[in-house]
Amino acid sequence: MTENRYDDPPAPTYPSRGAGPESGGMPAPGLLDRHTPGGAAPSWVFNPEYEKLIILWRQVEKLLDELTPILDPVLTMARSKDVWDAPVAERYVQDLTRWRQDLIAYRATILGAISRLAGSEAVPKWIPAKNSPEVLR
Repeated sequence: MTENRYDDPPAPTYPSRGAGPESGGMPAPGLLDRHTPGGAAPSWVFNPEYEKLIILWRQVEKLLDELTPILDPVLTMARSKDVWDAPVAERYVQDLTRWRQDLIAYRATILGAISRLAGSEAVPKWIPAKNSPEVLR
């Protein structure tokens, strides 16, 4: 992973080795008692849908990390009077600067959306294991 030069939101992450469900990632205990036979606690597994968010984050971040620096040398050349000295050059510099700013805004929007989804209750980090009693029918 490259050094982050942007103010990215928190990335979804895999649990550390040996970690289990955090209290914030599981339904409230009272809810479990009502929906499991005999009130037995279900076993939990890492949610494959949450894992998709981790993979998506890494793919998008890698692409944006590769794409954004491509504009830097072009912008440097456009600013250089050695490359060209014409009135139209300023327009190109403005366009390239705007494209770079748009790309950074796009990065914040996309990674922010993934981060918000990963932090929401819509995609919990932990779900009941298939071999455990179903929690919510």
